[in-house]
Amino acid sequence: MTAPQPFIRHNVTFPSGDSTCTGWLYLPTGVTAPPVVVLGHGLGATREMRLDAFAERFAQAGIASLAFTYRHFGDSGGHPRQLLSIKRQLADWDSALAYVKTRHDVDRARVAVWGSSFGGGHAITVASRHPELRAAVAQCPFTDGLASALALGPVASLRMTPVLARDLTARVRGKAPAMVPIAAAPGSPALMNAPDALPGYQALQPPGKTFRNEVAARVIPTIAGYRPGRAAKKVAMPILFCVSNTDSVTPPAQTLRYARTAPQGEIKRYDAGHFDFYTGETFEELVRDQIEFLARQLHPAPAASTT
Repeated sequence: MTAPQPFIRHNVTFPSGDSTCTGWLYLPTGVTAPPVVVLGHGLGATREMRLDAFAERFAQAGIASLAFTYRHFGDSGGHPRQLLSIKRQLADWDSALAYVKTRHDVDRARVAVWGSSFGGGHAITVASRHPELRAAVAQCPFTDGLASALALGPVASLRMTPVLARDLTARVRGKAPAMVPIAAAPGSPALMNAPDALPGYQALQPPGKTFRNEVAARVIPTIAGYRPGRAAKKVAMPILFCVSNTDSVTPPAQTLRYARTAPQGEIKRYDAGHFDFYTGETFEELVRDQIEFLARQLHPAPAASTT
């Protein structure tokens, strides 16, 4: 007989902009008004792609967790589909925090944010705008669009120009977006084409689920100009940066430069690739470090024992 989980997972929906976001709210059992951490993912990814793994472990440690999916992706609302808008995603983070503050089953004064990859960059931006937060975690964070574009390579970047032009035309004409792959093989036009990008992205997809490996190409110039690492110096609360020493997607040297400007920044470095952070021994090491950090900042009560 399977032992009961020390948490309960609720399906939730909350309004954001002109539509809604879906999410999973994990509440630790036997804990009254636990602190809560809001989790957001990276490029084109949904909460099913291992956000649940982190959220479950946080809930087991007595920290409620809201893992949500951005508008235009997965089972969240928003049209057109597969539209990756930085402005809209940041608004989704604001909406997730606003939703948490309507809940009476969590401590609305003990709230943290957690983001990974592109969502890690968003977590820095959001933390700089919400001084009421108690803590933030930026995991393998996207911090500088120019640095990531250089890592992608000029040839691959130039090869996306035609599809970008088609999508911008489609936007003006009100037509369906022209798509670019999120992850592809090295040398292929995509937002990520490092050797570990496509297999790493595919490894995050749970069995039986189909995810669209594409986004509207119009996001390309906005990604290149997005530099959330610059906001690190404005993050007033403690923030933990979990950095891959061999990151092929978000170059670690630039991330470390930004992380060191955070007034209460803490840095943990790992000898594992960008996509290794979500599974196996590296995941176990990361989640232990993150729980220790969040416990220091949020002071959770232990969840009820299941033994």
